[in-house]
Amino acid sequence: MTGENAVRLRPPRNALDRRAVGWWRVRLLVATAVPAGVLAVLGAFIGPARTWLLGAAAAVTLLGLAATAFLPAWWFRVHRWEVTEDAVYVRTGALRQEWRIAPMSRIQTVDTVRGPLEQAFRLATVTVTTASSRGAIRIEGLDHELAADLAERLTAITRATPGDAT
Repeated sequence: MTGENAVRLRPPRNALDRRAVGWWRVRLLVATAVPAGVLAVLGAFIGPARTWLLGAAAAVTLLGLAATAFLPAWWFRVHRWEVTEDAVYVRTGALRQEWRIAPMSRIQTVDTVRGPLEQAFRLATVTVTTASSRGAIRIEGLDHELAADLAERLTAITRATPGDAT
């Protein structure tokens, strides 16, 4: 693309819903509790390895609690998204940031997903599937009503956008 219709890499403007921080925290707590619980139960029943298993359970718990305390707020600061008439812009990642752009002419499908935990937080994920080999673009942590409106808007824009000739 050239001229006025060029889609350029730029920072997306919109933050995720604030409830995404709580959603991420619960996900991290579950991801911590399961292996820590398994290690603790094994430590309770396997006497010769008790010290090592309970030590590992404690280490997993401490790391998981530290991650739960700090990572979600950091993720909230760096995750951004935006939809224009020309493209979908998404920036994700904390240490290794990934910026993705999906021109409207390349979008194939738009899906909205709400897992059980997302439903509890009234959040949703919009997945934009493109003709790219990099795979779909996911915008996680959106208010569920905003996600539904966004999916509808993207569908309307892509329907009205001529296909990419390249």
